[in-house]
Amino acid sequence: MIPLLPGVTARRVDTTRLGVNVLTVPGRTGAPVLFVHGNVSSAAFWQETMLALPDGYRPMAVDLRGFGDTDPAPVDATRGLDDYADDLAALVSTLDLAPVHLVGWSLGGGVLLRYLLRAPAAIASLTLVNPVSPFGFGGTRGVDGVPYDPSGAGSGAGTANPEFVRRLADGDTGDDSPLSPRQVLLAHYVKPPHVPAHLDMLVASMLSTRTGDDHYPGDSVPTEVWPGIAPGSRGVLNTMSPNHFRIADLSTVDPKPPVLWLRGADDVIVSDTSLYDLAYLGQLGAVPGWPGAEAYPPQPMVAQTRAVLDTYGAYREVVVADSGHGPHLDQPAAFRAALLDHLAAT
Repeated sequence: MIPLLPGVTARRVDTTRLGVNVLTVPGRTGAPVLFVHGNVSSAAFWQETMLALPDGYRPMAVDLRGFGDTDPAPVDATRGLDDYADDLAALVSTLDLAPVHLVGWSLGGGVLLRYLLRAPAAIASLTLVNPVSPFGFGGTRGVDGVPYDPSGAGSGAGTANPEFVRRLADGDTGDDSPLSPRQVLLAHYVKPPHVPAHLDMLVASMLSTRTGDDHYPGDSVPTEVWPGIAPGSRGVLNTMSPNHFRIADLSTVDPKPPVLWLRGADDVIVSDTSLYDLAYLGQLGAVPGWPGAEAYPPQPMVAQTRAVLDTYGAYREVVVADSGHGPHLDQPAAFRAALLDHLAAT
């Protein structure tokens, strides 16, 4: 059970697709603001942000399928992030939230980009927090996101560290290993040496992640192309493989709700030098057999996001100093100031 902070309650919403867990702040009315979490987390990561929103906004946060207390429906990775985007659309419709302010972090940012393509008129504003690249996670080169191989080699479930997955599945709450969920959070979700408030609650949120081929990380297949693994057709990480997920152009979106791209300056997950990108790790010598920068350069994730948002036009980029992958966790004041400016302008 993930602890809830005083003032936050959970409710189950049965949509046309699945049963969804939604966090709310009872008694709050006004423009709905719906927060969407990232990978290996849940809606609980947004609780402090929800409580900090001023009057005039109705904060809500959703657990994606397979996370938190939402139904653990299997994830069809061949649809990219569309299983999650369709779930979100069903929730917005069931609760009659449109037009809704949407805030998506990491994986959740990619979900919101898919939702933007299909239902822009339902969006009052969009905030992307350290979002996954529109060309997916791993397996591409250059700002135009050219895949290294049609198989998506170098991306997907096979890139996950098996020891981290094991500890996640075992419900590890300790700190004896850099691969424990707690230490991964402290080293990579936030910028060290920051220790976020309610750390135990955040670890419990991470441990709500369902594991296995249908969930996290998913299934993988061998390939002769370096690094020897390619994405399968099921599970979370494969949804972000470049052979399943790709958004190269946002110019045709109409209408165009205002977009805020908000990112931590020192993110080590979604980065042009990501510690989760096998090409960058190969360059560092951490993954053997790396073919070299000409054949397999690190993925420029931030540059790719900027290039695609440039096709959209109506966006603003805010870089939060001294912050990692979760600026709402390690620099909450700066994060909230940027978010509220964005919400107030729409």
